[in-house]
Amino acid sequence: MSGQDPSEDYVGPVAPQPESGVVKSATRVLDLFEFLSRWDSEKMHAEIAEDLRIPKSSLTQLLKTLVRRGYLSYNSASKGYQLGPSVAKLAKRINEGNELMALAGPVLEWLTKETGETSALNVMKGDKSEVAATVIGAHRLTCTMRPRDEAPLYATSGGKAILANLPDEMIDEYCGRVTFEKFTAATVTSVPRLQEELREVRRTGIAFVYEEFTPGINGIAVPILTQAGFPLGSINSAIPVSRYTDEKRDQCVASLQKAVDDVRRQMRLLKSLP
Repeated sequence: MSGQDPSEDYVGPVAPQPESGVVKSATRVLDLFEFLSRWDSEKMHAEIAEDLRIPKSSLTQLLKTLVRRGYLSYNSASKGYQLGPSVAKLAKRINEGNELMALAGPVLEWLTKETGETSALNVMKGDKSEVAATVIGAHRLTCTMRPRDEAPLYATSGGKAILANLPDEMIDEYCGRVTFEKFTAATVTSVPRLQEELREVRRTGIAFVYEEFTPGINGIAVPILTQAGFPLGSINSAIPVSRYTDEKRDQCVASLQKAVDDVRRQMRLLKSLP
């Protein structure tokens, strides 16, 4: 065929022309996912190459990579490919995140009423913790958090609750690249200290900060974990130092644990519905 790269064994009458500004390899992966999900059945190498007009040599390497990463499954008996468990895990994570957001509002309303303190749902956004939803306490002196407020994972109770429950390899990766910013005199500024704190958070299931991000504010948080133990997010209470007593701490811990248990119970209930 005129103008065709002889090293590329295209199947089909005309090789598709790449769109301007589009990464070819990424487009091929997405086309493949959409193709397999559309038919919801196994497809053989030749069928994929013909329908998507991907060069056979390029397709072979693409399929091997995706099978190795679990995004495709290969049936050696039928020689067919279909979507793999990693795709399902991603979809499940998104679905659980959406469920969490839908359930958070009433739970935070209850938590703030129960403790009198500002509460928030936090989710991980890269190396930061982001406030996804919040209810402000009724006291005159209170902590104000706003949706989409961000803070480093190492600096807040909500962030530490999430970070401590990530898989070990993710924690190691984070600790290998983190750059600390000293927000207050109490901010964590070393990897060994952070690792020690994360081990304690994972052991107890509760994260504390004492004026580490905002002067005059202590925080307590509990992670929201999937059944597999991955942190979807966390719920925290933010308490002015002037009201932070042992009694207040214990009250907030108990209420936070109850709030998280309620969220997880409701999420399990949603999964049981037809």
